[in-house]
Amino acid sequence: MAKQLLDKISIYVPMNKIQHRPVERLIALADKLDRSVNYLVVEAILEYLKREEKKG
Repeated sequence: MAKQLLDKISIYVPMNKIQHRPVERLIALADKLDRSVNYLVVEAILEYLKREEKKG
C-alpha cells in the first residue's frame, strides 16, 4: 500500500516539556498576532525545516 500524504497533524507534548506551557503560549501569541495557532505551528515547522535542511 502506498503512503498517503496527510494535511493534518497532531502533536504530543512530553511531560518534561509541559512546564514550558507551549500550548498556552501559542494560544496567547496567536491572539496577539491575530493568527491561528495552526498558522503559527506551520510557520514554525517550515522555519525549522529550512534551518535543518541548510545544515546538510
